[in-house]
Amino acid sequence: MSAYPPLDIPADGKLADNITWFARALRAAGVPVGSGRVIDATRAVEAVGFSRKPDFFYVLQACFVSRPEHRLIFAQVFRLFWRDPRYLEHMIAALSPMIRGVQEEHKAKPAEKRAAEALLEGVTREIPRNEEEGEETEIEIDASRTMSGEERLRSLDFELMSNAEMAAAKRMLAKLTLPVKPLVSRRTRLTRNGRLIDGPATLRAAMRQGGELQNFALKTRRERWPNLVTLCDISGSMSQYSRAVLHFLHAVSNEKGAGWAKVHAFTFGTQLTNITRHLATRDVDAALAAAGAQAQDWEGGTKIGTCLHQFNRDWSRRVMGNGAVVLLITDGLDRDDPDALAHEMRRLHLSARKVIWLNPLLRWEEFAPKARGIKAMLPHVDSFRAGHNIAALEALAEAISRPDDVGEKARLMALL
Repeated sequence: MSAYPPLDIPADGKLADNITWFARALRAAGVPVGSGRVIDATRAVEAVGFSRKPDFFYVLQACFVSRPEHRLIFAQVFRLFWRDPRYLEHMIAALSPMIRGVQEEHKAKPAEKRAAEALLEGVTREIPRNEEEGEETEIEIDASRTMSGEERLRSLDFELMSNAEMAAAKRMLAKLTLPVKPLVSRRTRLTRNGRLIDGPATLRAAMRQGGELQNFALKTRRERWPNLVTLCDISGSMSQYSRAVLHFLHAVSNEKGAGWAKVHAFTFGTQLTNITRHLATRDVDAALAAAGAQAQDWEGGTKIGTCLHQFNRDWSRRVMGNGAVVLLITDGLDRDDPDALAHEMRRLHLSARKVIWLNPLLRWEEFAPKARGIKAMLPHVDSFRAGHNIAALEALAEAISRPDDVGEKARLMALL
């Protein structure tokens, strides 16, 4: 539960107006707030009063927040709007194209940039100038060793991106590809440059020549392309990562000549939803809007074991043919029975040629498999990798092409 920040309530006599502007900032940051909630919040604050500082925070939170995943955004917008003007100035500087080092270094927290952008919507952010200076000072900067904007965006966490950065990241994700090597089949086909001798074909050719063997008929093994099956967690804790991954999957599913026989996509939270046909839509916004409308459990709870059971029962035999590769995108935080979850993961692993688990929590250096769900799932995956930024999604090609790639699984299995 989000804790209340220290609060100095402004005594300007315009509390109702401030609550209204605060609600507009929440709406711009992604929290659904209507005029009815603004009226309720004003009446609630009037009834509770300001006898205790925590009351104001929790009263507004009770009126404006209806989903658990919105608490963090509410806390960040509240902190910026009501508490610390200097902190807001810092975020103005962080969102402006200013020189690094002028402001003190500050590590952004999740939802912090989006909260600042909501408060600064429509405000022109300019670098302050000293009016007393007679002449402008020209500053030369050696940027030969600095990281470009695109390189920085590749390594930036999806959860810490601003709205503009997320839009740029989606454009980069639309250009990514996920090539895969073909699988060698047991079946063969005739060819002039083959390395295998086709005995029956050779004998048939000899019979047509009166039994005289002149040449050997050669053959080679056929190649086939595997299916890509994606299971994407869309619960509240995975919301921002899920949207980025689905943009990436849309680009992969619409890429011609990438090698995949077919791309199947499923979302899960409290229930399993097949969104494969929506990803076939050429327009990514229309595709994800249709997928979001079908998936009714978006930003809800998580029942990984239940959803995997539904997939293994209803969909596994339909989509897991041709040596399918499974991408499992989830943080593994589940409250279902861990034994049942381990059983369903074992069934999934036996049905797939390779199971790759992308977990955004792996971005933390101190990450350890302590959660029950992670302990139950980790032994039944082939590769365990991070999935929190563009660079992690680009590294997927290496994980798929190398059969011996295990990512961080070996290191984390030693900690179990």
